[in-house]
Amino acid sequence: MRRKRTTAGQDSTGVHIWLVFMKAFQALFPHAAGSIKRTKLGDSDFRVLEVLLHKGPLPVNTIGPKVWLTPGSISVAVDRLVKKGLVSRKDHPDDRRVRRVELTPKGRALITRGFGEHAAAMEDVAGVLSRNERLTLLRLLKKLGRHAAETRKQNTNGQKRPATSNQKRNNL
Repeated sequence: MRRKRTTAGQDSTGVHIWLVFMKAFQALFPHAAGSIKRTKLGDSDFRVLEVLLHKGPLPVNTIGPKVWLTPGSISVAVDRLVKKGLVSRKDHPDDRRVRRVELTPKGRALITRGFGEHAAAMEDVAGVLSRNERLTLLRLLKKLGRHAAETRKQNTNGQKRPATSNQKRNNL
């Protein structure tokens, strides 16, 4: 396969984008993992507390997809956090069938401090990028992520992948 080159001979193929993305992720991950580890929480517990901090009380079945946990795993995570006194289950005020999970004062204090430290660690790493570079990166990553999710959904449904703009342009 012939590699596509951009200015200064830079490889712009899809596989090279994936490789650079993975290398960047692997370089960023220890910074994120380290700041989460300092909270003395596991990754999934941190994610559950973080979503409750930023979204407020939520039903268990709403939390799971937001933090990439299966229904069984989110139930176990919430049980663990209840035992630690970091969250509680409360009846929904408008729907008696629904039980919401909410932060306890102890949980709110822990995740507020822990998330602040995590945000600072991520800011230290991202500090190399200007505001415009950050906005461009976010826009492009979202575009790539949406397209990847859509093509994956189409591929699992047996549909033909839509042609990319580059394929249309090159009649591939």
